[in-house]
Amino acid sequence: MTTWKTILLQDSASPLMEQLSFFHDHTLMILVIITVIVGQLMITLFFNKFNHRYLLEGQLIEIIWTILPAITLIFIAIPSLRLIYILDEMNNPSITIKTIGHQWYWSYEYSDFKSIEFDSYMLPTKELNYYNFRLLDVDNRMVVPFETKIRVIVTASDVIHSWTIPALGVKIDGTPGRLNQISLILNRSGLFFGQCSEICGANHSFMPIVMESISPKFFMKWVLNKYS
Repeated sequence: MTTWKTILLQDSASPLMEQLSFFHDHTLMILVIITVIVGQLMITLFFNKFNHRYLLEGQLIEIIWTILPAITLIFIAIPSLRLIYILDEMNNPSITIKTIGHQWYWSYEYSDFKSIEFDSYMLPTKELNYYNFRLLDVDNRMVVPFETKIRVIVTASDVIHSWTIPALGVKIDGTPGRLNQISLILNRSGLFFGQCSEICGANHSFMPIVMESISPKFFMKWVLNKYS
């Protein structure tokens, strides 16, 4: 999860977030190179005394400084388009979970199992234990198995909400009357925290999302406990 003074991205917990991190580093490297070159040119222009009485045009340099930015944009666009297609890829998910955004809380429905439905509210400060995180923990966590293809269907019951978990590279809008879907594969076990990105109104980051990733064996035990 994000902590104070964190300047980098969170540690990835899914192949999708790994690709997003690689793309971030790739783009940042290009931006640093551009910044250094432009800065060096500006410093040179400030401190040189070159002049040319008869300079009217420079077609060659104009061609160069038109083509080079276009080539740079291509180097950014190709991996970006690749990532867009990876985000939309959906191949035979093993588990489907429906996520419904409500005013100040989320609801989860496990479509592959009968009668597994629950609401997820933020824990009040007075009910927190020493191992809970204030304004981030919930009473019912979304439990999923790792190394399993998961499809998450997101919608909303009132206004537009945003289901966001940074460590998984997931940010998808829940729109009333519409179903949006995204595919997940988690690499490891752990707790992953997210928040609504306030697209639905002020202070709506305080409808947190908590995903608990466990092994498939313990996930089946969790499912059986829900039936009992």
